Amino acid sequence: MTHSLRVIFAGTPEFAATALEAIVAAGFPVPLVLTQPDRPAGRGMKLAASAVKRTALEHGIAVAQPPSLRREGKYPAEAAAALDQLNATPHDVMVVAAYGLLLPQEVLDIPPHGCLNIHGSLLPRWRGAAPIHRAIQAGDARTGITIMKMDAGLDTGPMISESAVPIGATDTYTTMHDTLAALGAKLIVEALVELERSGKLDATPQPAEGATYAQKIAKEEAALDWSQSADVLARQIRAFDPFPGAVAQWNGTPLKLWSAQTTDAPTDEFAVAPGTIVSAGAQGVVVACGDGAIRVTELQKPGGKRLPAREFLAGVELRAGQTLSSSES
Repeated sequence: MTHSLRVIFAGTPEFAATALEAIVAAGFPVPLVLTQPDRPAGRGMKLAASAVKRTALEHGIAVAQPPSLRREGKYPAEAAAALDQLNATPHDVMVVAAYGLLLPQEVLDIPPHGCLNIHGSLLPRWRGAAPIHRAIQAGDARTGITIMKMDAGLDTGPMISESAVPIGATDTYTTMHDTLAALGAKLIVEALVELERSGKLDATPQPAEGATYAQKIAKEEAALDWSQSADVLARQIRAFDPFPGAVAQWNGTPLKLWSAQTTDAPTDEFAVAPGTIVSAGAQGVVVACGDGAIRVTELQKPGGKRLPAREFLAGVELRAGQTLSSSES
């Protein structure tokens, strides 16, 4: 099936690429894709294209990579060129998903039907850069996707549609990302079909209550504070998988801990302080927390791979009574 509604797409990571792929597969013409400039990546730190750029090029779609869209910013010439290109590209609507650049009002005003955003939370909860991480970290029972019409605020525009999904006890950022990316792709295609059919999309203002901000994840947040409860630490480990990872220090060596759950394992065999290893075996490494304990079933040493506890312990002598600290001492 083919459609006549022309869609400019703006996005950068895999989350956005999933939506772009769905829009193209649904038969909507995409005359232009905006994505962030290529960035150094990998051990060689060579410039790498974003997931959205790779998807666009696979489908023969023109790509623009301005470092900014603000005329008064650091890159006025590049922004002006991108704005000229947007104005010169015939289109009906812009779809934005995890683009990473602020859209000034001038850009929001260009598409005849405005700009639609695919946001990875149930707005107004978790506006901002890291909604999936923060929902898991906070212990939310559910999250979801909101399709909204963008305004000049930070994820404050009126909502067109939303759909919720539960956050399971073992869900990580990776699993929730994939679930929400697929859901966002489905909802945006449905919205575009309706926009083409009726020429408009009904939108509801966001509730005044319940707004929270999902601050961008900082690498410093990786350090585990063992004085926290087991619930808090298990959520942190799951929320930061795969980036930035949760880190504990062992004899001055940083270890990344993955796949952790709370456990009822007894901690009274030792005069346990938070961070004390209670047991270490094939079933995982149990560590005492400020309240309760966690069982870590996947670990990683510097320069190594993520390994199940059994394989990891074959090369690293973690044992009961040793201590994991929050930071290098």
